[in-house]
Amino acid sequence: MNQNPTPEQQYPQTPQPRTIQVAVPNVKPYVTYTILGFTVFIYLLQLAGVYLLGTDIVATFGVKYGPLIRAGEIWRLITPVFLHDSSLPYGLLHIGFNMYALFLYGRGLEARFGHMRFTLLYFLSAYAGNVFSFLLSPNPSLGASTAVFGLLAAEGLFVFQNRQLLGNRAGRALMNVLYIAGINLLIGFSTTGVDNFGHLGGLLGGVLFTWFGGPRWKIEGFYPSVKLIDEREGHGALAGTIAVLLFFIPLTMLGWIWIVK
Repeated sequence: MNQNPTPEQQYPQTPQPRTIQVAVPNVKPYVTYTILGFTVFIYLLQLAGVYLLGTDIVATFGVKYGPLIRAGEIWRLITPVFLHDSSLPYGLLHIGFNMYALFLYGRGLEARFGHMRFTLLYFLSAYAGNVFSFLLSPNPSLGASTAVFGLLAAEGLFVFQNRQLLGNRAGRALMNVLYIAGINLLIGFSTTGVDNFGHLGGLLGGVLFTWFGGPRWKIEGFYPSVKLIDEREGHGALAGTIAVLLFFIPLTMLGWIWIVK
C-alpha cells in the first residue's frame, strides 16, 4: 500500500546553526600596567617639582609646544602622553580619568592586539593626537587623552570588523564606545582649556592603526576542534604603523610651514 510522505520526509528540516564557544586570547596586560604605573610615577615627579621648586619642571621639558618643536625638540610630539595638569585638585581628575580609561580599555585591547601591537597603538595614537594639536592649535597641551581616544577608536573598530563573530554583543559594544567618545568630544568642545584637536588626532590615529593592523578574527578547524586565529597576527603591527606614519609624518612636516597664531 502506498503512503503519502510525512512533512518531515517531504521537506527535510534545515540543520540549525550550532552555537559554540571558542577560547579568546588570554594575554596578561603587562604593557597596560607598566604604562599606567610609569605615568603615575611621572605625575608624582611633577607634583614634587611644584612643591619643592615652585614650578612643574618635568612638564616644562615635555609639554607639546609648537615653537619649541619647530626649534628641534621633536620629542614633544610623544612626551605629553606621560604628563598631566599638576594643579590641584583639577590635575587629579585629569590623570584619574585618563588612567581609569587606560585601565578599562587597555587590558582588553592588549589581550586581543598582543603586547607589541598594543604598545604601538597607544604611542602612535598619542603621536597622531599631538601632531594634530601641533598643526592646528598654538596652545601648549599635555595629557594621555590623545592615546586614550586612540584606544576608544581601536575598541570600536575592532568590534565593527569582527561583528559577525561577536554576534549580538557587537551592536551593544559599538554603541557604548560611540556614546563614550561622543560625550567626551561634546564636553571638550563645550569647555575651555581642552585640546580637542589632540583628541580628534588620537581618534584618527587609532582608526588608521586598527583598520590596517588590528586583529581580524576567524574560526579555523572543525567542531569540536576549533580555534580562533588572527589573520593579521604576523603583519598587523607593521601595517598599522605604516598607515599611521604615512598619514601623520607629512602633517608633522607641514607644521613647520603652516603656523597657527
